[in-house]
Amino acid sequence: MELSLDLLKFILPEVLLTHFDLVSHKTEDGTLHLYFEEKKDTPKEEKHRILIAHGFHKEIVIQDFPLRGKTVFLHIKRRRWLDKSTNEIVQRDWDLVAQGTRMTVEFAAFLKVLGQY
Repeated sequence: MELSLDLLKFILPEVLLTHFDLVSHKTEDGTLHLYFEEKKDTPKEEKHRILIAHGFHKEIVIQDFPLRGKTVFLHIKRRRWLDKSTNEIVQRDWDLVAQGTRMTVEFAAFLKVLGQY
């Protein structure tokens, strides 16, 4: 079954679909796993540097809103670049995971609101 990007726009954080590519997905034991890799576009704030793609950071796994009774895990691989002139590693600073959790910011905020009732 092919996941439609148009459908994913309604259920996933916008930053994921704007800056990451969905590279695969699988469902096992009532859990949906979505695998994302950061796009190869260099960070706009680093346009003054000569950067080359230099692999990925270790994959992070975060929990998102459940869908139709299925647990959802986002597997995210962030890209890093190498500055050719300084040999410095450059990366974007993403705010994908809520502080102190392994959940997306939106899911953690949702659970926080639920706890107030």
